Amino acid sequence: MKLKRMGNQTVVFSNPSVILSSYSVVGPMEGQGPLSKSFNSVWKDNISGNSSWEVAESKMLEEALEGAINRASMAKDEIDYLLAGDLLNQIISANFAARTMGLPFIGLYGACSTMALSMSVGTMLIDGGFARRVLVGVSSHHDTAERQYRMPTEQGGQRAMSAQWTVTGAGSLVLGESGEGPRITAATIGRIVDFGEKDANNMGAAMAPAVADTILNHLNDMNRTPDDYDLIISGDLGSVGLNLSQEVLKKNGLAFNNFSDCGVLIYDKKQDVHAGASGCGCSAVVFAGHILDKIKSGEYKRVLLVGSGALHSQTSSLQGESIPGIGHAVVIEA
Repeated sequence: MKLKRMGNQTVVFSNPSVILSSYSVVGPMEGQGPLSKSFNSVWKDNISGNSSWEVAESKMLEEALEGAINRASMAKDEIDYLLAGDLLNQIISANFAARTMGLPFIGLYGACSTMALSMSVGTMLIDGGFARRVLVGVSSHHDTAERQYRMPTEQGGQRAMSAQWTVTGAGSLVLGESGEGPRITAATIGRIVDFGEKDANNMGAAMAPAVADTILNHLNDMNRTPDDYDLIISGDLGSVGLNLSQEVLKKNGLAFNNFSDCGVLIYDKKQDVHAGASGCGCSAVVFAGHILDKIKSGEYKRVLLVGSGALHSQTSSLQGESIPGIGHAVVIEA
C-alpha cells in the first residue's frame, strides 16, 4: 500500500498559539481506566440526571468549555471565538452547548479528528491576527453514538472484536496569542484517503491509511524524522488501526517506536472494549489531561497529535458506500 507524497499540506505558524488551559470531563467507564487521575471531572453515570443521552452529551461539553475558561482565569467575554464539534447529526451537541455559551461560534465536523482540526483552525485564527483567544472543545457519548450509527444499546447486540467503544467525554482548551503554556507550532491538514473499507465495525482499518498519509506528508513537509518527536499519537485508531497504520508506514519507509494511540491508552484491557476507544472525546480528553500533563512536566518536549476521522454516516453505510478516512495533525511544543 503505497502513499503519495503530496507536499504543502503543512503550515508552520509565525505566531504559535499558547494553550492557556484545558479541561476534561468523562463518564464512569473512562473514570475507571488507567488515565482516571488525569481527568478534571468524572460523572457517576452516563446521563447525570438529564432527560436523554443527547442532552447529557451537550451538558458535558458545556461543563468542559466552562471549566477551561475558569482555569484560564478569564471572563467569557474575553473569548473571541468558540470552535466545537461532535459526532451527532448537524453537530447538535456543539450547537446546543454554543447556544448556552453565547459566544461567536464556528461549528466544525471532522468526525473523531475534530479536536485536532479545532486546534489547527483556532491557531490559524490567532496566527492570522483574527483572534486573541479561542475556545475549542469537542464531545462524544457512547450511547448517543451507538443509537445514531449502529443500534440502541438496550438491544444488547453482539459487538465485533474489531469494534471500538465510543468514549463518553468532552475536552476543551483555551488558546491564546500570548501567555504561559505549551505552543501549537504547526498543523498538517489531511486529505481524504479511502481504500474501500466498508465495515462500520472496523473503523480503525478505514482510518489507518489516512493517518499514515498525514504522518508521512507532515514529516516530508517539515523535513523531520520520527525521532524529532517524543511522541507521535493518533486520535482513535484503536489496536487494529494502530497496527495497520504502522504496517502502512513501514511499507512506505517509516518504522518507529514512539507511535501510540489515544484509543489504546484510555481503557484497560480488563474493561472488554475489544479494539479500544473511538469518538471525538477520545483524543480530546487524553490530550487535555494525560498528554498535556507530560508536556508541562517536561517529559515530552515535542508531540505530534494526529486526529483520525471516519467520515461516514448511517445513510452512506446503508447505501453501500465505503468509509473515507482523514487525519489532521498538530505539533505541540513545550
